[in-house]
Amino acid sequence: MKYMTTNEWEHFGFSEAYISDLEQVGDCFRLVLDNVKIAPENSKNRDIREMRANGLCFRIQHAELLSLTEEGYKVYNADGRLTNQYEDLEIPPESRNDKLKSFTDGECCLYTLEKAGDVYTFVIDASDEHTYVLQIKGERDIEEWDRFLQLLP
Repeated sequence: MKYMTTNEWEHFGFSEAYISDLEQVGDCFRLVLDNVKIAPENSKNRDIREMRANGLCFRIQHAELLSLTEEGYKVYNADGRLTNQYEDLEIPPESRNDKLKSFTDGECCLYTLEKAGDVYTFVIDASDEHTYVLQIKGERDIEEWDRFLQLLP
């Protein structure tokens, strides 16, 4: 990869980034994302405007998957009355890999990426019309990509 930053996750815009690959190998968690925005404050962005990248590899080193949760939701009828309510559902460790693989169908995107201390929280809009919260504890993040692309108006 041509460009690389370390611990600059806040200088990227991950909202509406599509997940093309996602895996955990050993103690490294890796996502490959398309449509990632690159802020002007990014150390590799020599332009004074927001750019974007496809095929950006976002890695978390010394990663530990803490949790994967399907967010709960409410169902209302046409009159606006609550008909059903589903609570948050923790995905058990033995099912996590299969669920993570399902996020790489090209239709899943990140809603947000936040970091508190050493815990990264990804909110994923999945193609099954559900939202998932993935929490990963890690030592540092590394972002790599090949080229800058212009944002289309």
